[in-house]
Amino acid sequence: MSTPVILLLSGSLRAGSSNESVLRTAQAVAPPRLRTVKYGGLAALPHFNPDDDTDPLPPSVAELRAAIAAADALLVCTPEYAGTLPGSFKNLLDWTVGGSEISDKPTGWINAAAPGRGGGAEATLRMVLGYTGARVVEEACVRVPVGREATGADGLITDPAARQRIAEVLGVLAAASERTAESG
Repeated sequence: MSTPVILLLSGSLRAGSSNESVLRTAQAVAPPRLRTVKYGGLAALPHFNPDDDTDPLPPSVAELRAAIAAADALLVCTPEYAGTLPGSFKNLLDWTVGGSEISDKPTGWINAAAPGRGGGAEATLRMVLGYTGARVVEEACVRVPVGREATGADGLITDPAARQRIAEVLGVLAAASERTAESG
């Protein structure tokens, strides 16, 4: 069986965000039986315009869709802005609606917000992923609150329990992608 590839999608443009720390930590703790790839083109995506969702796609959109197509599963970590997804990340998701790359792709998320926060982003993410056809894997949708004190100078989360939970989510997504491959 081939090595599952999990594409890591950050909803944050801020270099020092806790969402970035979660995804950097995911790369560091990924079980050896899988490979993680972090998508880094969020800022390069043009504003979504249905008139531009035709061949040839804008190069950054083609790169996004190719990265999604090459992945076996997706892991999202996004902040909440004004009770919903950041506009830049909603824009990324809008660009996936017109393609089929995300359809039935096992997808999960880690909500790094402090307790009592982030629910609006989670609800919006769930709704938009429904439009894209992504297969939300409930066991891979978790809360792992990450405060600034939990991140080391290297940008990685230092808390062993949080690191373990992130590794578990990756394992769940890898298993879901393997089941998809076996049934497809």
